[in-house]
Amino acid sequence: MTIDHETLTGFSKSFGLFYLIAMSIGVLVYAYWPSNKKPFDRAADAVVSDEEDKPCL
Repeated sequence: MTIDHETLTGFSKSFGLFYLIAMSIGVLVYAYWPSNKKPFDRAADAVVSDEEDKPCL
């Protein structure tokens, strides 16, 4: 059995599509998982801190 170029291209495009969809769903599940709220809130607060927002003298 030989695999021609169109078959291999179609398989790789379909596999890549489903792979990217699965990775996107995984990232969304991780980002919205309730136990990850504290670290994300802490990281958001660390970026904008009132203590460090002063001019250097």
